[in-house]
Amino acid sequence: MTQTLTLRRPDDWHLHLRDGEVLAGVLPDTTRHFARAIVMPNLVPPVVTGAQAAAYRDRILAAMPEGADFTPLMTLYLTQDTDPADVAAAHEAGIIKAVKLYPAGATTNSASGVTDFDAVRPVLETMAERGLPLCVHGEVTDPAIDIFDREAVFIDRVLDPVRRATPGLKVVMEHITTADAAAYVREADGEIGATITVQHLMLDRNAMLVGGIRPHYYCLPILKRGTHREALVAAALSGNPRYFLGTDSAPHVTATKETACGCAGCYTAPIALACLAQLFEDEGDLGKLDDFAGRFGPEFYGLPLNDGTVTLTRSDAPVDLPKATETGAGPITVFDPGRRIHWSVTG
Repeated sequence: MTQTLTLRRPDDWHLHLRDGEVLAGVLPDTTRHFARAIVMPNLVPPVVTGAQAAAYRDRILAAMPEGADFTPLMTLYLTQDTDPADVAAAHEAGIIKAVKLYPAGATTNSASGVTDFDAVRPVLETMAERGLPLCVHGEVTDPAIDIFDREAVFIDRVLDPVRRATPGLKVVMEHITTADAAAYVREADGEIGATITVQHLMLDRNAMLVGGIRPHYYCLPILKRGTHREALVAAALSGNPRYFLGTDSAPHVTATKETACGCAGCYTAPIALACLAQLFEDEGDLGKLDDFAGRFGPEFYGLPLNDGTVTLTRSDAPVDLPKATETGAGPITVFDPGRRIHWSVTG
């Protein structure tokens, strides 16, 4: 017996597409299922000006599969040299939908990030005036702070002071991983939202470390203990519009993951919706998926809801998930959810 589920066509509010051959290879995995995506700017070199964001958008559009209906929502990479006037002009021209804050050294290609938050205050004030969201990678990079504690410390040391110093600033705390972050977003005053990834909803750090190191589960922020995963699942199923889907799907060629010093990132784009349907079903609340994946994100960003739909079908037998996406730069291993998945996107 089969079961079908029809959802509003979802958006991905945190996505890495890279560039060049990798972009061309991975883009179809997103356009098949998602209508829009907030595209991360941490290329090499990073996307720091409106002109660079427009050029990157053009490269994405040029790589689109024939017949695809997908809108890339561009972002700027915040640096201490970012010009507030350029940010304002890019927003006014409709080129960008957000600005991304990476603390310097926090994750892949983040060396150009911020170390002095007072230096970027004029940019943040310009954004607050225009309602332009700041998307934050919420981790401190102080080597004295344990990697499993860096998100919680970021809230106290960076995020809360920045928000207090810039009233009206709209903030998305991306890829939250802890009960601390979920509680902060739930209880904070002002306009703040949070994206949650597939991997952080489905796995905890044991999946990455017990029985051998699994490099394709290594991402930043790193997977946390099971109690934090449970808090994220509760947030995603809560019906609170401050929590919405951002996959943080992050393609790396397999050889750069399976190495002595592997890259951080999980590639979930091809199977994200199937995994989420399974998770929400397992948690007994499949009806909450439509809002989490298709409503709360656009409402937070002030964008219209999508008109289209996607259909997922449930089969009695587990489905065969794709193992890799081939690109001109080499294969990219697809995330293994660590459980049987009975759902697939069929329309």
